[in-house]
Amino acid sequence: MSTSTVDRALTSAVMSVQIPLFPEASHEIVQQLAPLSDRDLLNRFKADPTAGRYFTTIFCRYSPIVYSLIRHSARSPVQADYLFALTWRHILNELGGLVLPPEEQAHRTNGDQNQSTTSLQSWLINITAVCINQAILPEVEDIHYVLAEASPPLWCYTERALNQLDPIERLIIIMAQTFRWSDTRIAAYLQAEGEQITPVAVANRLRVACRHLAEALPEDIRQIYLPTQPAPAAGIASQVPELVAASPD
Repeated sequence: MSTSTVDRALTSAVMSVQIPLFPEASHEIVQQLAPLSDRDLLNRFKADPTAGRYFTTIFCRYSPIVYSLIRHSARSPVQADYLFALTWRHILNELGGLVLPPEEQAHRTNGDQNQSTTSLQSWLINITAVCINQAILPEVEDIHYVLAEASPPLWCYTERALNQLDPIERLIIIMAQTFRWSDTRIAAYLQAEGEQITPVAVANRLRVACRHLAEALPEDIRQIYLPTQPAPAAGIASQVPELVAASPD
């Protein structure tokens, strides 16, 4: 199948699905990177793995294709949104290992139907297909992820930030924000696990943990997704229920 035929098929698939709007696509940081080629974005992503802007720009560029492919295969919009987030997490984890062919080789084989060459778009389509085929999705009533409240790049980097926290801090955040446990209940659970901690100490530890979580996020992710928050820690804390709820772990 020629490149033009594939492009027409993808365009038709995208046009037949209502694609969610992602406000981050209009952010100044993303707009400044929009003129860059896929190759340049990938190279910058690899060169600066602590930055989130390059992955976010790739997400904004290709989210319509990825979402349309997933939406056509999912049984419900809720499951589609959930799989969409999981797919982008998988993409983020694998993107650093992607090696594109030399640019001159890509140009040389682009017009030949009998030659195949890896592009970022074709790689993303293949990764999406793998995620669709291998996904074991929960029932709709068991999914709490809300795409409008937790865009995949923010969710992915928040999950990574959570994993950098002290285990007790991470546990307190999840119990308090995701499961809505009271300070007393959290203290009782931790005491049963051998921790000497009071409800007052839990409340104090939660505030510290939220600050650490905000600090663990890439600075540009905070700028893109939490620009109006006077206290980034408070903004992140309010996002945790939605950001963590989608995790299958």
